[in-house]
Amino acid sequence: MKLLAYLFVLLFISACSAPHVPPVKVEKTTKKIGYLQDVKPIMDKRCVVCHSCYNSPCQAKYSSFEGIDRGASKIAVYDASRLKAIEPTRLFVDANSTEAWREKGFFTLTHSDESNTTVDDSIMMHLLHDKKLHPEIIGEYDPEHDTLSCPRDKEELEEYLDDKPYHGMPYGLPKLSDKEYITISQWLAQGAKGPTPKEQKALTAPSLNAAKEIKKFEEFFNNRDAKHQVSARYLYEHLYLAHIYFPSAKGEYFKLIRSSTPAPQKPEIIATTRVFDAPNAAKFYYRLQKYHATIVHKTHMTFQFDDAVLARFKELFIKPEWDEAPHVMSYDPKESTNPIIEFAQIPVRSRYQFLLDNSRYIIMNFIRGPVCRGQIALNVIHDHFWVMFKDPAYDLGVLDPQFLKDEAENLTLPIEDVNNPILDVFSDTYRKKYAHYYRDKRKMMKEKFPNGVGYNSIWRGDKPTDAPLLTIYRHFDSASVSKGVIGEEPRTMWVIDYAQFERIYYTLVAGYDVFGNVSHQANIRRYMDYLRLEGEFNFLDYMPQKKRIDMFNSWYIGDNSFKTNEKVLIGNIGNVIKYKTIYPKNEFIEYVVKHHILKDTNIHFDTLNYKRPYDASVTMPKEFKTMKDYMQAMRSITRSGNNFVRFVTNHKANLIFVRVAMPDGSYRVKYLAINRWHNNVNSMFFEEETLNPKKDTMDILDASIGSYPNAFVLIDFKDLGDFLALMKTYDGSEVQNVALQKYFISRSDTRFWNIYDWFQNHYDKKEPVEAGLYDLNRYSSKVWSR
Repeated sequence: MKLLAYLFVLLFISACSAPHVPPVKVEKTTKKIGYLQDVKPIMDKRCVVCHSCYNSPCQAKYSSFEGIDRGASKIAVYDASRLKAIEPTRLFVDANSTEAWREKGFFTLTHSDESNTTVDDSIMMHLLHDKKLHPEIIGEYDPEHDTLSCPRDKEELEEYLDDKPYHGMPYGLPKLSDKEYITISQWLAQGAKGPTPKEQKALTAPSLNAAKEIKKFEEFFNNRDAKHQVSARYLYEHLYLAHIYFPSAKGEYFKLIRSSTPAPQKPEIIATTRVFDAPNAAKFYYRLQKYHATIVHKTHMTFQFDDAVLARFKELFIKPEWDEAPHVMSYDPKESTNPIIEFAQIPVRSRYQFLLDNSRYIIMNFIRGPVCRGQIALNVIHDHFWVMFKDPAYDLGVLDPQFLKDEAENLTLPIEDVNNPILDVFSDTYRKKYAHYYRDKRKMMKEKFPNGVGYNSIWRGDKPTDAPLLTIYRHFDSASVSKGVIGEEPRTMWVIDYAQFERIYYTLVAGYDVFGNVSHQANIRRYMDYLRLEGEFNFLDYMPQKKRIDMFNSWYIGDNSFKTNEKVLIGNIGNVIKYKTIYPKNEFIEYVVKHHILKDTNIHFDTLNYKRPYDASVTMPKEFKTMKDYMQAMRSITRSGNNFVRFVTNHKANLIFVRVAMPDGSYRVKYLAINRWHNNVNSMFFEEETLNPKKDTMDILDASIGSYPNAFVLIDFKDLGDFLALMKTYDGSEVQNVALQKYFISRSDTRFWNIYDWFQNHYDKKEPVEAGLYDLNRYSSKVWSR
């Protein structure tokens, strides 16, 4: 009986275990497959598009050979339930060898014990082969949120393939072409070798032109007098994420790092959790290290270095007399996490002007920085708003630097620790400090400007390259920032001053640890509520006093948390602007754009989407004969109440790339940005309950925005009128579904990769410096039926 029982258990286990998967056969070749020449181009266009940032599935990052060699990890970077912070696992930073990554729990995806020139047993090979065997795309695919765990060995691999036969790689997208598949498989079978030493040196060594420029800037950053040291630290803490480039060295990008080695030795990065942490070295050097990984748009924040920029650094930070005798500061966490006080010796005017000079870059850091997924930065903002800045001549911190010093304790940020006690999630400490600062700020505002402030207090820009007005779009869990006023007039607008600008940067960028615990991240999210409110309150100061509370309440529908303090928060500052209409918000922004902002900045309203609140509604034309008819049709479908918008948001499509084939053989590209209506964005929970799809709108844009296309749409010009009319009249019927969906490119479409390549090449040619690979992790998860 014992023997029978044993056999029964054995048979039961055998029946439940996954079938054995033999090594994959590889097509024979005598050619040596090179990583840079043969493999990298395929990896970039077919693998890096999903495997490049912290949100890469299993931390498998393929944008460089170092990332491929590192492999994958079971540790989830984004973990909303993390009770304790974990050690960072940043590529190029936290380990420098295969062995060091293995000690941190990473496992290989490219090597196996059973590998030769005719077979390969690696995990990567099996996942590619499984897609070749099962190319069908069935169900929904959401790689950032699907419950996936990369198999780390043959046993787990067999279970994965048995359980998920339609989840090979590329995940949820069409298989590789036969040529691509053969090339990758042969490379794996040959041992998955990386660049040769000579090739690696060429990858990481600056060109002669770049080296000349690097020498100038490294001399500036490493000047040993106190004034230079403090200025260098301030600049480093704001530029450490930048992809720095020199006009004389096209195609090369560099990272500003703290290195244990001086020039001309090879830069060796000093790893710290955050940029303002002590470097743990008796002596360190600011160095420019070449960035040799593939450029991906979602982390590509460019910053030009040239002689003019170096002169500007000196003009802002070295030439002025400082507020205190220049002295090198400590890295004490209590002080270094409060940048307004830590850098108090540098004139506030200099610090603020640096932020204004680079306003788009700084705000881009909020979106493309460590918050790679975007929820912390984005769940807290509306889908579309415009940003302006307080002119330095009217900024309270510039006018009275002592005011900021006196507010030192109230200006502390929730970034001192990345491992906060869990109960701190419910703490009101920072809210109370912020409230105290805001009351003091309002009091000083009344003293300095008893009658309020006018248009002159809005920064107008100083030179053509400045961005005194910015447009921010939220695309659900990603976002974009553009120079100018783009799209329809938004519900809310912000005016940012120095103290707010600096705190947003340090809260969301310099002080945010993606590997921190839930309390650290939740406190940052809560603090961002206060920073958003301050920007909105700053804007409301320009509105008529009697209208401010109603305007504010229209942004916070269903939220009564401000009722008892509305007059203190909003209504106690005067207003010097004399409005002539009943639409003060529109009147204000029209004056700023048309009469106040420096004309050389080339900022003007978006003629397709922008309309005044008193403009008549636009109707769909009955026929299409001229371009004016098409423009009218597009304007008619951007308003709220359009069922087409609900159709695409149901497919998780908030950003859509459209290509129109013109009669002359050329193409026009448009970008559809969906603006989802939130009754309010004052809570990190239950976002769905604040949405009102009936009020969602859509902007049709000419300039490329966003890093994550959610859908591709192809239209022939002869069908454009029908397509626009269909968008206008869409009712969800099966007939219209079939008619509409024929234009959309499903993730299952056999043409998908060719179409992705077209859009990517179009962007690369149009914006050679700003462009990077689009990311496909958030492409519409549902298969579009045809």
